[in-house]
Amino acid sequence: MYLVVFRNRKRADIDGPTYAADADRMWHLARQQPGFLSFKSYTAEDGEVIALSEWTDEDAARAWRRVADHAEMQAKGRTDFYASYTLFAGVPTRIHRFGHDAAD
Repeated sequence: MYLVVFRNRKRADIDGPTYAADADRMWHLARQQPGFLSFKSYTAEDGEVIALSEWTDEDAARAWRRVADHAEMQAKGRTDFYASYTLFAGVPTRIHRFGHDAAD
């Protein structure tokens, strides 16, 4: 498994409906990429967002970064949507699982 953590703060003046439509389009596109496992996003009380995407391996995550529509959206994010962001990527050094359900 390869994790990409996108920690960001949006600009105060973004066009919310446009951002939501663009994010939805990227989610649908990412799901079609080889090696995509999952995507979830969480917003903290102070407005900071943590977006987590899981990929089968680093090659799959890097391939997603190079998809033309995604690359264009990354540029748009820097100019139109984000005040700041930090991206963390890598293979987890430890994974602990717990679950009452036998499937976990």
